[in-house]
Amino acid sequence: MFNTLEMQVLDILTDDARIAPDQIAVMTGHGVDAVREAIARLERERILVKYAAMINWDRTGRDMVQAVIEVRVQPQRDHGFDAIAARIYQFEEVTSLYLMSGAYDLMVMMQAPTLKELAGFVSSKLSTLEGVTGTATHFMLKAYKQGGVIFAGDAKDHRLAVSP
Repeated sequence: MFNTLEMQVLDILTDDARIAPDQIAVMTGHGVDAVREAIARLERERILVKYAAMINWDRTGRDMVQAVIEVRVQPQRDHGFDAIAARIYQFEEVTSLYLMSGAYDLMVMMQAPTLKELAGFVSSKLSTLEGVTGTATHFMLKAYKQGGVIFAGDAKDHRLAVSP
């Protein structure tokens, strides 16, 4: 189970993964060693699995096509959705994969350099997998907000300052 410090560390690093342990110590009122131990445990337990940058690719000029694909599958006996999900998340093009409730079973998020390559992935790799019964592809046209960060408009941070 998580202790309060570990939850605070996760909240802080979710907001900004660049914050150093000594800054987290000040923000939480705990010692630097305790913060480092909490981070090490979270990493060891694979709760904290990656420190990632959030990039607004629309501003880079890099050509990339992103899509969300609804996938309907026939779950496998004794494995449910996990076996087909494991085959799908192995593809390099797949950036995220979620089991969903509702009209479809899996949500695949993917990216490719061109629309042709993305369509080729769906038609030759994804749709042909045993157990896949249907797909619906939705292309991302523009990102307005991601991970709580607004991409549109000015770059000012309108959050309230938090002080210890």
